[in-house]
Amino acid sequence: MWKKASVVALLATAVGYFYYGCPDLLETILQYFRQPNDQTRIQHNQNSMEHVIAAAWEAMIVLPNRQWSKVAIGVNACVDVVVSGVGLLQAVGLAPGAGRDHEVLNSKEDLKEIFIHYMEKGAAAERFFSDREAFQMIARAASEYPGAQLYVGGNAALIGQKLATYPSLTVLLCGPVGAKLHELLDEQIVVPPESLQETDEFHLILEYKTGEKWGSTQAPQANRFIFSHDMSNGKMSSLETFATSIDEFRPELVVLSGFHMMEGLGKDTWEERLRESVSVMSDIRKDIPIHLELASMTDKDYMNRIMLEFMPLVSSIGLNEQELLFLTKSGQGPHADLASWNGIPDIGRVSDILLWILEQYGRSEPSSEAELTRIHFHTLAYHIMASVDGYWSNQEAAVMAGTRVASSQACGLKSVDASKVELRAPLEFHSSYSEPREKLSLNPSKPVTVWRRGNVTFCLSPVLVCLNPLRTVGLGDAISAEGILYSQFNRLQTVGSAT
Repeated sequence: MWKKASVVALLATAVGYFYYGCPDLLETILQYFRQPNDQTRIQHNQNSMEHVIAAAWEAMIVLPNRQWSKVAIGVNACVDVVVSGVGLLQAVGLAPGAGRDHEVLNSKEDLKEIFIHYMEKGAAAERFFSDREAFQMIARAASEYPGAQLYVGGNAALIGQKLATYPSLTVLLCGPVGAKLHELLDEQIVVPPESLQETDEFHLILEYKTGEKWGSTQAPQANRFIFSHDMSNGKMSSLETFATSIDEFRPELVVLSGFHMMEGLGKDTWEERLRESVSVMSDIRKDIPIHLELASMTDKDYMNRIMLEFMPLVSSIGLNEQELLFLTKSGQGPHADLASWNGIPDIGRVSDILLWILEQYGRSEPSSEAELTRIHFHTLAYHIMASVDGYWSNQEAAVMAGTRVASSQACGLKSVDASKVELRAPLEFHSSYSEPREKLSLNPSKPVTVWRRGNVTFCLSPVLVCLNPLRTVGLGDAISAEGILYSQFNRLQTVGSAT
């Protein structure tokens, strides 16, 4: 007993000596025992959900049996000037203040207010700047701003640029292509001579980072605000050239974008141009699917006309959470009373709206004359592919391909680095916001959850969100391009082949 007491006393004395004499040494020893060794840390990283999902993507994402070889894309193209949003606004003499939304920008003050409005939300948006001289002044300041970068811009050109990375695919691009844009485009992209013009159309991309502050405003996540005074794309001036080129090029798929550019021109102008667009697109052969890429809009009447007159003509659409909510508000669909998404969009609500679109404007019933059978929805934390059974194949791989490119491209990488991303999608969710609804869960080892509602199949894949995104511009276009690339269109309905 006395021996044990002596040992305890000796240990206490030693600990006291080290604590008072060398406290740093003691803390170092304790930290050593607290921390896992290198092998444990490596094992933990390999077992993380992010690592499991990234590895599963590589194993599960496969190209369809029939792949596209020729794709025609139009009609908006430009040069993007990417700058720090806060830095540029300060450079043109603007000070922080209150945020406010505007359908059209008429002044620098409007630009400041709308930038703050969307920066507070961390949401992407795009607007037309009506004052030509004021826009040119801001554009000059942007091009001279330190660190400003020039890139291929416009949804059509960006989708074409992404598809052109696949050497087996030939891409035709129709749009206003000036000298600088032509220089930036991939050599594999074919531009008809009628689309070439002397001057480029410039769009200004005001970016902000996660947590970035301006006055009392702080961005909850990285994103960007886009604006331009772009009359060529605004009037979709390349549409007729696009239609003629399609006849000569004979593509297997048509991708169309740029409708959002017209709404800033006034109702009389967009009404006439929309009628002409419907006429032109109606002449495309019915065996060629058309994918429509939507973008940010504010005019409900204009959006409603697109939904009623143009959407039934296309086979597929791509859109994000802001565009989805605006679409259901314009058409008085499900959850139209929702003011905005609160954080990650509720999957049940999103599912309700997607189903409504396919039932209201698509071919959810075989007797329908509408062509719409597929929707690719993407938001920061997850993507959903909704398709009418029988018309599309390989949709599980397609939605995972979209999420994979979102994870890698946002980080500026060619492949996903599990240490630079995080899973933010809910692990459990419901197939609908209201009854009847099915409780579903996410399985990291098979990162695609599938459910059916009627004859529509939904495929959801989580995004591994980049922790420090390098560039958000064009991410939605890359997502849609990858999704459509991995999709196979089946003109004749074959029940049971939807996924």
